[in-house]
Amino acid sequence: MSDISTSDTQTTPIQDTPKNLVPLGVTIGLTIFALLLTLMGYGFRLLVGDGMAEVARHAVVVLSFFLIVFPALITAGSKLMNKFTGTHIQTRNAWTLGLLLSCVMILTMMGQYS
Repeated sequence: MSDISTSDTQTTPIQDTPKNLVPLGVTIGLTIFALLLTLMGYGFRLLVGDGMAEVARHAVVVLSFFLIVFPALITAGSKLMNKFTGTHIQTRNAWTLGLLLSCVMILTMMGQYS
């Protein structure tokens, strides 16, 4: 026969863990990926012979839209959903989704122009 020893289980208080589901590394990685995708597209435009001033002016608009405006719109939409529908969407998750959709849109545009 084997002896079954019982040990006293200690109760530990449940700590509040952050509720972000997406790791910060994924958010940073998508930001870098979107930045590199956009810059590669403009590198090709410079190789083709477009002017530096024209490319830089267009790059500022497109970079700011895909890296700041679009993720901010997704985040604002999630805040509105949280307020009016009672869902609980974390800010970082919404921002990461906006960056992911930005990368998809950039790749789609690159595919159309290639």
